[in-house]
Amino acid sequence: MKGPIQSIEVSYFVHATEDPDTIASAVSTLLAVDARPEEEKLEGHFGNPIVRVRYSITGEDAATALHRIATRLPAPTKDRLERGIGEFLDEHSALYLRFDKQHLVVGRLEEGTGDPIKVKVKPRGFLLHNGAGEFYSKVLFGGR
Repeated sequence: MKGPIQSIEVSYFVHATEDPDTIASAVSTLLAVDARPEEEKLEGHFGNPIVRVRYSITGEDAATALHRIATRLPAPTKDRLERGIGEFLDEHSALYLRFDKQHLVVGRLEEGTGDPIKVKVKPRGFLLHNGAGEFYSKVLFGGR
């Protein structure tokens, strides 16, 4: 059976000064699914190597990953999501979250925008009949 989430895309950049294995391990722990990322080698402004890493997760694995993220969200982030879910949605009801990469590698899930790990959640459109806010409240927080 397919879950309520169509897909999750997780992406981030690995800079030359960072350990890619440490970041990949932290992201794998966060998602709690066995997914292999795509990697794209880029070059920074001064010629420094940068790697863009992107995970595409679908089906039940996407629902598992979102549940894992939801259970680890800190209380202030949960409160912000519940009060203003619209701030996190695009015109297609996709949910966008950004987490601080440096906090994640030490085991903490915190919002962040400087050098984030980006998470894009795409719902199954036919399940949005009561609106995106109610859908995500149910999926993320059990409808509380």
